[in-house]
Amino acid sequence: MALVLALDVSSSVDEAEDRLQRDGLARALLSPDVQDAFFASSDPVALQIFEWSGRGHQTNLRDWMIVQNATDLQTVAAALTASRRTARGLPTAMGHALAYASLVLQRAPVCAFQTIDIAGDGANNAGFGPEIVYTTFPFEGITVNGLVVQTGNDAALEYYENSVIRGPLAFVEVADGFADFEATMRRKLIRELSSQIIGRGAKISIEGQG
Repeated sequence: MALVLALDVSSSVDEAEDRLQRDGLARALLSPDVQDAFFASSDPVALQIFEWSGRGHQTNLRDWMIVQNATDLQTVAAALTASRRTARGLPTAMGHALAYASLVLQRAPVCAFQTIDIAGDGANNAGFGPEIVYTTFPFEGITVNGLVVQTGNDAALEYYENSVIRGPLAFVEVADGFADFEATMRRKLIRELSSQIIGRGAKISIEGQG
């Protein structure tokens, strides 16, 4: 699987909340259950992480890395913990973030599955939205999952379910505020990585039928 993780640093996310995202993702990657999911298959996972907000702001926090062992995950986690946001006060240009993610996947290592994991606490409010992106940019065979951070904006979940997630196995996980981000990301990663095993098994089954 080629997995892109996208973190929202738009104006609705303050400094403390941004830190909860970065550190939460780092700790999630190091949790034993997530590491078990990473290495459950003999096929490695290629990982890329970036932050996003306004139309022109997508900054890589970790470019493509093939995760082959626990040391690789420790390297990624350390990079996240040391990182600092590079933009403040910008709107939520989710369509532009998804477009960027699709282009990032064009230069990913060759993988059987491609997944974008986009986290945020609200709907697109700048530039083109996901609906336009999905008909304009290369998204064939790409699954888009969502992590919604609920902060009193109940419409965010509905928006993600109706306009953001994409693909037959796509799903949304919901965090009850940014303090719940780590636990939610942990659940989400396990679910995403487990789908790789299911998909690989289904492919082998189909091929075995001739």
